[in-house]
Amino acid sequence: ITRSFASFRLALTALCLAAAATAHAASAPAEEPSTVVLSDSLDYDDVKKESVFVGNVIVTRGLMNLHADRVTVRQLPDGTQQGVAIANKGKLVRLRQERPETYETLEGTGLRAEYDDKKGEFVLIGQAVVTRSVCGKPFDTVRGQRVRYNQNNGTYQAEGGAGSAAPDGRVRSVAEPRAKADAAIAECRAREGKA
Repeated sequence: ITRSFASFRLALTALCLAAAATAHAASAPAEEPSTVVLSDSLDYDDVKKESVFVGNVIVTRGLMNLHADRVTVRQLPDGTQQGVAIANKGKLVRLRQERPETYETLEGTGLRAEYDDKKGEFVLIGQAVVTRSVCGKPFDTVRGQRVRYNQNNGTYQAEGGAGSAAPDGRVRSVAEPRAKADAAIAECRAREGKA
């Protein structure tokens, strides 16, 4: 499973950076993409160093996007940030990261998403599902009450509970053999003439 989820680590790292609306400058790549946030309203408090985006919020950063009903980003005194994205009743926060070089797409959903820049941690909470697709076909999926990823040490955790996206409040993980994903990538390359 560790090999199957290596792609999750790379894609979730990018999602973590974007969920907080801007990356911490010390860890930013040389050519960091711009972050665009669309919303029905924005309230910024310079004293609290807090931005609150409300209403059909769409955060786009490079090949990543996040959809939520409310996103709050707070800058801490040390320059790091914490972000929270929530969905209205009956809806889910949606994250999507494309990795065209490997023909992969990572998609995550949950009732709430949290990011802590200092800890390097990203969490989907409530009906949490993370799916990795290769060449448009789903390959690996993790479901639980909470799916947590730490970009600093490259680990992830999934927890069950009453709000799990898996039956009986359990964690459910499905990982396809790496050979199948490699075959799908080869098929995509062949279609594009990049074999």
